[in-house]
Amino acid sequence: MAAAFNYRHLYYFWVVAKEGGMARAAQRLDMAVQTVSEQVRSLEQSLGYALFKPSGRGIVLTEAGRAAMAHADPIFQLGEQLPAAVRDAATGQGVRLLVGISDGLPKLVVRHLLQPAIEGGTARLLCHEDEFDRLLADLALHRLDAVLSDRAAPANPNLRLYSHALGEAPLAWFVPAPLAAQCQRPFPGCLDDVPLLLPTAHAAVRPRIDLWFEKQALRPRIVGEFEDSALLAAFGRSGMGAFPASHWSRDELTHDGKVQQLGESPGLVEHFYLISAERRIHHPLVQRLVASGAAHPN
Repeated sequence: MAAAFNYRHLYYFWVVAKEGGMARAAQRLDMAVQTVSEQVRSLEQSLGYALFKPSGRGIVLTEAGRAAMAHADPIFQLGEQLPAAVRDAATGQGVRLLVGISDGLPKLVVRHLLQPAIEGGTARLLCHEDEFDRLLADLALHRLDAVLSDRAAPANPNLRLYSHALGEAPLAWFVPAPLAAQCQRPFPGCLDDVPLLLPTAHAAVRPRIDLWFEKQALRPRIVGEFEDSALLAAFGRSGMGAFPASHWSRDELTHDGKVQQLGESPGLVEHFYLISAERRIHHPLVQRLVASGAAHPN
């Protein structure tokens, strides 16, 4: 059977599955419907199982077809990326790194996390921000090289994803300069003296913040909640209220004097992860990120 296996037949099957039918696949391939059907039938004969079955006026994948598609999809997704990878290498544009940035990840720490990959100036970095679940789906389909997030990938038997810890950082608390005079008590009690801005429950750290408030016997006056951490910091800098951010962000937030640091909360930690679609990572820049995280966990 191995000798009869033909990757061109597999490609035609993949296009049919993607397009949802023989006619649409034939149109995309600029071939006759009968020719496409014959190629798929040849693949079925070489594998020994039917890959499609009738459904209404169309066709759907069988169980065997779904198994074949699970293997075919990453093969041809990678194939579609091949021309760009060859072009970049030939023109000296460096190694491409396609990274998904979870929308719950504090944006001020993204540069810190990606710094090891861009050192030396040989990387071509492409960042795409989206919801966590959608990024994981794109990663599983090899549309991304890695995903950066504030949480590990959940266990899912349908997605073979691997989470690598890049480090952790305590949260620090910052206050816009005009509100600093309202802080009458030492930190952390002073957080009850000023209005607060917080991330929504969309961020993995929010439940830990709420628990920390309880342990510190704080009753904060929350005046705003934001899914986007960069937006939260922007409103904080504008004077709306005090806000939390990773201590890695301290220099960026305080460099111009518009924001002051109130204090750090070592018991309140943000975790950062790189998620890959393979246990043994082959992409050189992803290897560099994981190695950097192992060497500098904090």
